[in-house]
Amino acid sequence: MIRYKKYQMTGEKSPLKGLWYARPVIEETFNIETLAKHMANHNTPYSAGVIKGVLADMISCIKELILDGKNVKLDDLAIFSVGIVSKKGATSVAEFSLANNVKGLKLRARATGELSNAQINLEGQLKEAYQYSVDDNGPAGGTPPDSGEEENPLG
Repeated sequence: MIRYKKYQMTGEKSPLKGLWYARPVIEETFNIETLAKHMANHNTPYSAGVIKGVLADMISCIKELILDGKNVKLDDLAIFSVGIVSKKGATSVAEFSLANNVKGLKLRARATGELSNAQINLEGQLKEAYQYSVDDNGPAGGTPPDSGEEENPLG
């Protein structure tokens, strides 16, 4: 069950300002250690320590491969790759430079296999985390995303 809360877009320049959307409520974040403990409780002959070591090595290798320009696909989870964040486009090939046109790199993860967006839409269930009172004079109830930048609720 995926719990959600309602929030109102507040960005001054956003064309979505004042509109209400749903945002998932994340109640817990698992790190490698807690994930390993969780996995060890699923009838495996491996201890949490062994699983943690394998996961740590896997993460290290995925980082190495991505930084070498390769994609890494974890079946039924995601394809991890590097993306380029642009500052602006160049008017010609001759005018293009990394300094003027590239802001940096980012990690990309695209759902794959049984974890596709279509499958999540079929299997995922939403439940409101808590009820909002409908009062136009009260607080908006929305909070900006943790990154300090408003996310686009339309995708």
